[in-house]
Amino acid sequence: MASDTILETKDLTKRLGGKKVVDGVNLAIGRGDIYGFLGPNGAGKTTTIRMLLGLAKPTDGSIRVFGKDIRKERIAILRKVGSLVEYPSYYGHLTAVENLEAIRRLLGVPKARIDEVLSIVRLTKDANRAVKGFSLGMKQRLGIATALLGDPELLVLDEPTNGLDPAGIQEIRELIKSLPGKSGVTILISSHLLSEVEQMATRVGIISKGKLIYEDSIQRLRDQAKGRIRLSVSEPEAAWRTLLSHGHSVGWENGVLTASQTDNRTVAGIVAQLVKADYEVYRVEEESASLESIFLEMTGTEGSL
Repeated sequence: MASDTILETKDLTKRLGGKKVVDGVNLAIGRGDIYGFLGPNGAGKTTTIRMLLGLAKPTDGSIRVFGKDIRKERIAILRKVGSLVEYPSYYGHLTAVENLEAIRRLLGVPKARIDEVLSIVRLTKDANRAVKGFSLGMKQRLGIATALLGDPELLVLDEPTNGLDPAGIQEIRELIKSLPGKSGVTILISSHLLSEVEQMATRVGIISKGKLIYEDSIQRLRDQAKGRIRLSVSEPEAAWRTLLSHGHSVGWENGVLTASQTDNRTVAGIVAQLVKADYEVYRVEEESASLESIFLEMTGTEGSL
């Protein structure tokens, strides 16, 4: 395990009722990452997270967090991990401070930490209000404050924006983006919404039917979404051969020339070459793939976004 890798799984597998719900997953999360763990509902995200937090036992494979094996050093690892899995639970009649005080005593952290985490999640003004009067977004922020109470090195958030309205989603997103800088924490955030995670994550892992089918930087995923240029020309096959002979990287399918989307100068060079060789150029158009369409293509799901 590399020194800058906070969490690593090797062939992580979980069988439930004979079926592999998590199938040979290899995750690698680096220090300071906001790692977006993506997949349609039912893909195996929550089961994976439950194993990472020691709440479920793997059938096969290993989990190392901070370089330690979770089977052997679970308690030591979990002291440095904060989590918000599904909906946070509170005592509604108690204030935010009182709810945090109950957890603080269990963790044995200094009292001053309560004010610190309330400030991080911007709930200082509401510290002494009963939680039952909080909006859903405020409750989620209080859940994140609870997860931060022990000053964790790793924060695990399972679908933290579920059920929130657009303003609440925006609030949680901005909060999560600010945390590595403010608290030096590494974040694993799961979601079934690519559009949600792409605005926060530095790296993404995509899981589908229990298998990890993609893991790389969010920029790499964006690059994949860059479209192609399509050119309708006279005599497309001959035009294609001409362009290839002049060193242009182009494809030819269904009578249309295609080129990876590059800078305008390259496209202009292709058009100039065609005109110079007396081909007529009827149309030049950009065909871009959205990140969502790539996600749907990878996971083979429709309607989960």
